[in-house]
Amino acid sequence: MDKIISKKKWTYKKISYIAIGVFFAVFIVSFLVMYKSKSTLKIDPEKVAFSNVERGDFQEYIVQQGEVVTGRTYFLDAVEGGNITKIFKESGDKVKQGDKIVELENINLRLSILGQENSLSEQINHIRTTRLQLDQNFLANKQELAQIENQLQILKPQFKRDSILFKKQLISKQVFERTEADYKYNLKRKVFTLRAFESDSISRVLQLKQLHSSELSMSENLNGVRKILDYLVIKAPIDGQLSSPQLQEGQNINKGERIGQVDITGVYKVRVPIDELYLSKIRKGLRATTEIANKTYELQITYVYPNITNGRFDVDMQFMETIPKDIKRGQSLRLKIDLGNPSIATLIPVGGFYQSTGGNWIYVADGTNKAVKRLIRLGRRNMANYEVIDGLNPGERVIISSYSTFGDNEELIW
Repeated sequence: MDKIISKKKWTYKKISYIAIGVFFAVFIVSFLVMYKSKSTLKIDPEKVAFSNVERGDFQEYIVQQGEVVTGRTYFLDAVEGGNITKIFKESGDKVKQGDKIVELENINLRLSILGQENSLSEQINHIRTTRLQLDQNFLANKQELAQIENQLQILKPQFKRDSILFKKQLISKQVFERTEADYKYNLKRKVFTLRAFESDSISRVLQLKQLHSSELSMSENLNGVRKILDYLVIKAPIDGQLSSPQLQEGQNINKGERIGQVDITGVYKVRVPIDELYLSKIRKGLRATTEIANKTYELQITYVYPNITNGRFDVDMQFMETIPKDIKRGQSLRLKIDLGNPSIATLIPVGGFYQSTGGNWIYVADGTNKAVKRLIRLGRRNMANYEVIDGLNPGERVIISSYSTFGDNEELIW
């Protein structure tokens, strides 16, 4: 007998269709909920600044203010103090090397110099007297040796003759002995005198060398002492232009006091104070540019001063080629100093967005009418661009103007 089989209401196929339908429904609802939960702000695109992300050369540089100073300067310091008796040149005058600028008078110094001159002259005269005595002793010794030699020339043949005559008993013993004694005495006298002469001669040579050296030294000291009075007349050390404070006749100038300087005209450099934060990046040889009368001039760092004062240190820069015409000492220049060689990097322009984001994120346009917040990471900065390390690709478009009116919205539409 056949059995009736009842039809199942929930088949596997039907359950699968229902599950798939429920999944899509949940997905659509979730998408709509998430879409509506994103914060969005409508903006006027005409009131914001867009820029493209680009790949190009990144040059790190700083802009500093420098002052024009003379390339070579000689300072005028009073080697000796005194009262001004005459002023030959005023500040701003052109001077030639050796020109008198200021004449001083110092009575006490003159008296002191006079005393030193007398003392040194006496010492030099004493040296010369000592040398004369040595020469006289030398001549006296030579004369004594000559006399002894002369006696021997007489006594030697006489001694030989008397010896023969005594043997033949033609002269008395007394006469022979006297001749013999005189001869032998002069022989011994010659030996002793010659030894003394040789010893004195060696000593004399050493003494003469010492006396000569002492005389030269004292003569140099005497010349130096006499030249001290020359320091009371301050002269131009080089050709140039004189710069000095207001000086008056009768004014007292202290020893070592600076009374001005002479600058070589036509040779200039630029002294630039820089914040100590850049000390590790600044080195000799770095280049800089400046604009003078709508013309660009290139400079190079030639010296970095090691001292830091009030958080800043100085560098000297020289013009690379031509020195600008009509440039003046004390003139201020705005310089762009390159901190190394350029490198290829992803770049975005500097803009107001950084104040709101700190460089941690930026709005990126999607090519339609929407810009979405995106996390980024920035690196170095110069006056024109930021270096993008991560988060942006060349060709993308970003908003770089201020975000102060955007709030915390994740999307901007227009």
